Amino acid sequence: MDGGQRGTRELRLAELVAALSLAIDLGLGQPMEKFLRTCLIGVQLGKLLGVSDEDLSAVYYLGLIQHLGCTAYASEAAAIFGDEIAANTWLLTTDHGNPAEMIGAVLQHIGQGEAAVQRIRQIMHALLTMPRAQEEIFAGRCEVAQGLAERLDLGALVRDGLGQIYERWDGKGLPRHRKGEAILLPVRIVQVAQIAESLFRLYGGDGGVAALSRLRQGMLDPQIVSQCCQHGDLLVETANTGALWDAVVAAEPGVARSISAECLDDVFGAVADFVDLKSPYTVGHSRGVAALAAEAARRCGLPEREVIATRHAGLLHDLGRIGVPNTIWDKPGPLSEAEWERVRLHPYYTERVLAHVNGLDAVCALAAQHHERLDGSGYHRGAAAAALPLAGRILAAADVYQALREPRPHRPAQSAEAASAELRRQAQAGLLDEDAVRAALTTAGHRPPATRRMRVAGLTEREIEVLRLIVRGKSNRQVAERLFLSERTVHHHVEHIYLKIGVSTRAAATLFAMRHQLLSEADETGYLESSAK
Repeated sequence: MDGGQRGTRELRLAELVAALSLAIDLGLGQPMEKFLRTCLIGVQLGKLLGVSDEDLSAVYYLGLIQHLGCTAYASEAAAIFGDEIAANTWLLTTDHGNPAEMIGAVLQHIGQGEAAVQRIRQIMHALLTMPRAQEEIFAGRCEVAQGLAERLDLGALVRDGLGQIYERWDGKGLPRHRKGEAILLPVRIVQVAQIAESLFRLYGGDGGVAALSRLRQGMLDPQIVSQCCQHGDLLVETANTGALWDAVVAAEPGVARSISAECLDDVFGAVADFVDLKSPYTVGHSRGVAALAAEAARRCGLPEREVIATRHAGLLHDLGRIGVPNTIWDKPGPLSEAEWERVRLHPYYTERVLAHVNGLDAVCALAAQHHERLDGSGYHRGAAAAALPLAGRILAAADVYQALREPRPHRPAQSAEAASAELRRQAQAGLLDEDAVRAALTTAGHRPPATRRMRVAGLTEREIEVLRLIVRGKSNRQVAERLFLSERTVHHHVEHIYLKIGVSTRAAATLFAMRHQLLSEADETGYLESSAK
């Protein structure tokens, strides 16, 4: 990525990262622009503390995406808490180092609206599961966030900071129980800024300062808390500035950084993996859609700039999925009407997040159309044929085909023949464009003969088989049953896989598998193979 002026084919790094912060707002159930405000408070606080330029830049990016790993273990969080997005609204403000406070929060929030017996069952499950699960969940979130930060080229200090974001001043944090000044200074500043943003928003300036001052000992650096309280009025004014988006982009420390056109595929690929990690049923989905849609667009004779826009829209189209809980995405049975309403919002969320980024207009418009249908029965706009360009129709067809070829909680992955028949049925019914369907199916159906995959990171074929299953959420026992191995053998395979690819959690292994297209036999040939060249 290059510093200096942004060319017409380059995007501003700060804008893309700020857009990710809006998606993280959705995924954590926070008021929109929470992390934009956190960023501004953190940068102002850093200036008051007189930190170095390097530290200030890290504060800026950490303020925006400190929870970049939030999609890791979302399914596990949903299994513990129910709607994990609703749970995040109180988990983010609960003192995890205070067992009494955590238990009180669980008793207050979990199972609300459920019958008494069901609620008691959910509470007991949460109390029994949390102590065992939280260490892996937080470690996985950190590891995933660090891997994504490297691919976004955010620098070593931001990467290292993302590994410490859940640590605490008193040493009661996770994953490594760092204490005091062993936690990086930018992390300590952002931790104060995040909590200050919530308290200022809830209680105003004076009330927020009073509440924050009670946290001088414990989870936060007391000197930074003191500085924040001393300048509370200034920080409240900073957080409440008008034209918040413009203020955040302008606040980027140092020379403005841009993403060159040559790097966009890699950067958008990282965003796609960030999204698809949310559910074991969607790992690799966005990359598959992007590759299929781009090649189909080329077959339809679209100009190269539209082919590129279609590929980028495929990588980014499901960004809004983050705003819908895993209790819906991973539900094995039919969705209720209320649940469907939430599903129908995800293309809208995608559009609203991407609309802020200058230079992404065409990509944003296409990405928001992936669930539209020619007869106007799609969502979120209910746009009909006249409003849908060929590129948008191709993206819709590619999304349907790719989804059918993947497992879902209510059905197994469909065969190529079944997926092809369903696309043709939808074309005949006037839902999907016939030319788009023909191009997508031609692309998917004319694959070269399967060739032996070049080994990635020294993984054996058996290890790739094991990796494919564990990233789909299978336990060691389930993998052993599927592959007719002993559970102990699977355990050794998993250890070797993690060692070879340099990770320590399943979430990070899933990120690796998506990046290197190791998800299924179908990925080894055809449009995914060609897209990787």
